[in-house]
Amino acid sequence: MEFAGEQVQGAVQAQGGENGASPAERRARQERRTALMLISPGVLWMALFMVLPLVMVIYVSFWTQTTFTVEPTLTVDSWVRFLTSPTYLASTWATVRIWAVVLAATLIIGYPVALFIGLMVRNQTLQTALLVVCIIPFWTSFLIRVIAWRPMLGTEGAINTILLKLGIIDTPLTTLLFSEFAVLVGMTQIYCVFMVGPITFMLSRIDPSVIEAARDLGAGFGRIFFKIILPLSLPGVIVGAIFVSVMVLGEFATAASLSGRKVNLLGNIIVSQVGSLKWAFASVAGVILTTIIAAVITVLLRIVNVRKEM
Repeated sequence: MEFAGEQVQGAVQAQGGENGASPAERRARQERRTALMLISPGVLWMALFMVLPLVMVIYVSFWTQTTFTVEPTLTVDSWVRFLTSPTYLASTWATVRIWAVVLAATLIIGYPVALFIGLMVRNQTLQTALLVVCIIPFWTSFLIRVIAWRPMLGTEGAINTILLKLGIIDTPLTTLLFSEFAVLVGMTQIYCVFMVGPITFMLSRIDPSVIEAARDLGAGFGRIFFKIILPLSLPGVIVGAIFVSVMVLGEFATAASLSGRKVNLLGNIIVSQVGSLKWAFASVAGVILTTIIAAVITVLLRIVNVRKEM
């Protein structure tokens, strides 16, 4: 009887341990369930519309591509063709080169603007107004903003006309339009605002008393900038660089419009191959482009812990 009583008591305690958990344990389980419910839609969305399409693109890149058809017979012919073609390798290099130049240009142009708006302008209303001025070009169509550079850079455009009037040149410059230079100018103008915004946000968070303390201790602007301002604004620089990198690496419209088809990026190859129904080869270019973008983002995120700093 005593042994049976101990068994009954043990069973009751075990059942109580499951159903009668402590408040902290119940709260932890509830938080886990809530977190799972909140994250499930996002995970499902990403799985269906990002992971699954990427897997399909990788799979299709190994299909057999003929002149007019594509068959689900696995082969590496499309990969060999891309990686051994000087034309497509040159397009890959052009994509990386233009990305690097545009990223540097947007940083050089955008950082001083962000420094003025975020650090020197302390009035919130004025800051907002200046940021709105920066995004005014986005009130028009993307294609209009791209094509608007044609009358600016053409042989009879505004820039050549001004240079001729000032006597700086004798004949119109023909290298401004339908060249890589035009693509660089167009992309820099279009995507510079994506560098200004995040940097401005980080600079506006700097406590003015920190800079005042540094000045009281005798630090000049250069020392204050490199020791205080730049480190504190670095997360904004990284976020802006990610925005610019993703958009520039995937570009095709600006290059097609301003280079006169003289500059072919990976985006242009994908568009042309899809238009020719060469799905396998377009998938190869897509996988390579995605790999480059992923590598760039990974390197940028290793520079600073954005989640911690933001």
